[in-house]
Amino acid sequence: MNARLLVVDDEPNIRELLATSLRFAGFDVATAADGRSALAAAADDEPDLVVLDVMLPDLDGFAVTRRMRERGQRAPVLFLTARDATADKVTGLTIGGDDYVTKPFSLEEVVARIKVILARTAGAPETVLRYADLELDDDAHEVRRAGRAIDLSPTEFSLLRFLMANPGRVLSKTQILDHVWSYSWVGDANIVESYICYLRRKVDRDADGTALPPLIHTRRGVGYMLREAR
Repeated sequence: MNARLLVVDDEPNIRELLATSLRFAGFDVATAADGRSALAAAADDEPDLVVLDVMLPDLDGFAVTRRMRERGQRAPVLFLTARDATADKVTGLTIGGDDYVTKPFSLEEVVARIKVILARTAGAPETVLRYADLELDDDAHEVRRAGRAIDLSPTEFSLLRFLMANPGRVLSKTQILDHVWSYSWVGDANIVESYICYLRRKVDRDADGTALPPLIHTRRGVGYMLREAR
């Protein structure tokens, strides 16, 4: 059975372009033009994922998401946000959104992100994350690289888990603070840089301090990412 999507955007051209493209990609698609219609459609159709514009004429996308969550609707949400609207991105992820795409966007990117979200949220939660020769077992609270156990503090463990859940994706300091420090950090954002440094010493070095092929990388002025060395 094809995944059911709900596309919400008040601009008819964008709404129909997205709906047509997503149907072509094999999804069943319903649409809504405003927040209240979106809530009604989400209640009636129980979509597997909602593609939700932030700026809507009645209830904005954040209010729609909050009401869905209050009603117990757990369908993942992919937000459509204005270009460079960092505050929108942070708010969306904080209130229960799963990802975001900035306008203008490519249809290929939207389809790819939808597929990643659906794969990530399907079935039972993944408790063991693997990337290259790195393995994180959430249940056992253990990390190994090339079979060697790595002792991490709770914060280092949470930071690594966030990186491993988003391989190949650059994560900003703000995103990391929101996820790892549970949206409550009010101190210096450079705490992220410090913990990345701690994590590198443990993950990208062997027990005797010998450097390993680095997995944790810095994109200067942007953020941090997990990828294999090129």
